[in-house]
Amino acid sequence: MQPKLILPAVVFRDKRKPRPFWPLAAVPENADRSYFRPTRNVKHAMIRIHLRSIILYALLVAALGTLPAEWAAAQGADAPMQISWEVRNRFRLFREERDFLLHTDSDRAGSILASEQALELQSDGRGWARNAVNRLCIDTTGHISEPCTRDNVKESYLTPIDHPITVRVAGQVPVGAICAWSFDVGDGPPQQSTLDCAEQINLRVAYGRATNVTVDVSSGSDAPQRLTTAIEVRDIFIAGLGDSVASGEGNPDRPVALADEGFCFRSYLGSASAQYYRPSRAGYKGGRACEAPDLLQVWQRQSALWFNSPCHRSLYSYQTRTALALAVRYPHVAVTYLPLACTGATISDGLFGSQRARECPPAKSGASCRGTVNAQLPELRAAISAAHRPLDLVLLSIGANDINFSGLVADTIVDAPTERELFTRVGVIGSVDDSRIELQRDLPRGFARLREALKPMVGDLSHVVYVSYANPALADGAPCPGGPAGFDIHPSFNVDPARLAHVSGFVQNEFLPALKALALCQSGILCRNPAGDRMTFVDAHQPVFANHGFCARAESDPEFDRACFSDKGNSFVSDIVAAASQPLVCGRSAGEYRTYLPRARWIRDANDSYFAAMTYPQGLPSALQPSDIHDATWGVLSAVYGGAVHPSAEGHAAMADAALPAVTSVLRLDAAPPPEVTSEPASPMSAAPVPASPVVGTPNAQ
Repeated sequence: MQPKLILPAVVFRDKRKPRPFWPLAAVPENADRSYFRPTRNVKHAMIRIHLRSIILYALLVAALGTLPAEWAAAQGADAPMQISWEVRNRFRLFREERDFLLHTDSDRAGSILASEQALELQSDGRGWARNAVNRLCIDTTGHISEPCTRDNVKESYLTPIDHPITVRVAGQVPVGAICAWSFDVGDGPPQQSTLDCAEQINLRVAYGRATNVTVDVSSGSDAPQRLTTAIEVRDIFIAGLGDSVASGEGNPDRPVALADEGFCFRSYLGSASAQYYRPSRAGYKGGRACEAPDLLQVWQRQSALWFNSPCHRSLYSYQTRTALALAVRYPHVAVTYLPLACTGATISDGLFGSQRARECPPAKSGASCRGTVNAQLPELRAAISAAHRPLDLVLLSIGANDINFSGLVADTIVDAPTERELFTRVGVIGSVDDSRIELQRDLPRGFARLREALKPMVGDLSHVVYVSYANPALADGAPCPGGPAGFDIHPSFNVDPARLAHVSGFVQNEFLPALKALALCQSGILCRNPAGDRMTFVDAHQPVFANHGFCARAESDPEFDRACFSDKGNSFVSDIVAAASQPLVCGRSAGEYRTYLPRARWIRDANDSYFAAMTYPQGLPSALQPSDIHDATWGVLSAVYGGAVHPSAEGHAAMADAALPAVTSVLRLDAAPPPEVTSEPASPMSAAPVPASPVVGTPNAQ
């Protein structure tokens, strides 16, 4: 059951510039002190409140008509008066409250998936994260900003000392009532303010202890009523660990922009005629023909933007969406989220040891790419030590790379004999038999080692929420039929039906059940203490994905997809002369593609991967490292290394919907009693308005 929510702040929007509510001694150095004025005169406030009450009442009725019944009932005229409060901008990764409010507004759609779909349509498919990615407390290299300036206030990200909140009186508030507020933090005299009860107060409360709140509500000749409660913010420390599915691979925060013109790639056959053109990057001014090579740095200036490029971390990942949803739905908590998952990670190389970077962010200074990423577990251990507080929860997905799942994908989609021979020789193409050996022999040992490493960080391993994968190759509950559709971005790709069915069966019948057994110490998996070593396991999303694999199509798909991505696999012009100026058979601009629009497929195909990210991989072994940007290897990898056969933003939202109930249960958020609010007649001495003090209640600050 979700907690009762307070009325959205938009109901009490005030066009004047907002004024923070602070004890004068705590006014930030960078704040405009002209706003820290004594409270307005109560007499003037009562004159104004009668004029505003009719407007406010009308807005209230209109707003309640759009809210869930439980919420509306709690805020209705028949509800008793109560002190209502919420933490502002409580997803602490966001520097600016406007990014958080975008999600509180869209959450009225009901589920994380519905919220994501609403935001996709609202952004015309460009994605809600494209601007927020530059307004985070963790930069694109993965470094935490300490301190982080959030809404013009410097905060310690890992160790907060206080939190911003909004307080108001809700329920059956008499028309024209005046509220005399008192906030007692226990060290010094209470901070006081008097203002009309239709206004809310913004202030910061200390973290780790309660702030006692009293408000005396006076209305005409009626006896004043006193309300009291204690405000204490719970700050939840969450870490995200794992591989590409955990990091959000396939969903760049700001997708690559595509040009109308073509860009040449060579084929492994090497002849002059063995070239093909695909859409170029918008803004790229270098050589587009294969005979006109250019520097990688020139090409990189138009790259897709990731929350973290070396790991392809994305704000769309299920881990981020789960942590964000906690903050959205529980107004009395704050969420401190530390994303560490990295695409390509295994338990050995990624969690315990360093790994290769997926790509490096464009460097204005010309600095070279380091090419490696620090191990996740040591990074988490250091963060916990710096935070001086325990970790509340770990979100985890790992194991696919340990059994070489990418090799199974390559075996399924690479069809041309030359490419198959080359990729088999360098170990890119794998087999089900080899993956089965890894699954039975090495993965259990890796999980046992991982348990022992996580125990000191979280104590009870039930606070490790393992979110399993979904079978990416199902539609209508059956394996996809195969063929080039969705994979014709590269001439050598063609999904082989027999190999696909073989891999899909292995995933469904062996790999996914084995992961569940490993997480839960079941089916012969030996754990030192089965009762205490079980992780919390999530797989409720798997049945839903059975209808949304990479081959799923629907009439509701984006119009560009239906017109330009052929279901027969002939989406691109084969004549290299014509393709140089127009590579799409449909004759439309590739720039019309929208990465973030609702689709039947929740798994990115190779076409999606290229059109969304077009990644030039830089952390590859030297044998696979492309020689230049027109290289044949680059042509293959650019079609898959941006997230082919990974969940879309909708897929991640569905995974977050599955994870959220498990997370709230582990954290006992629904079991926590609501803050107690007491109501009693005010004492005669408190009936008079409280004198003005050097603090001020604010109208809505948004």
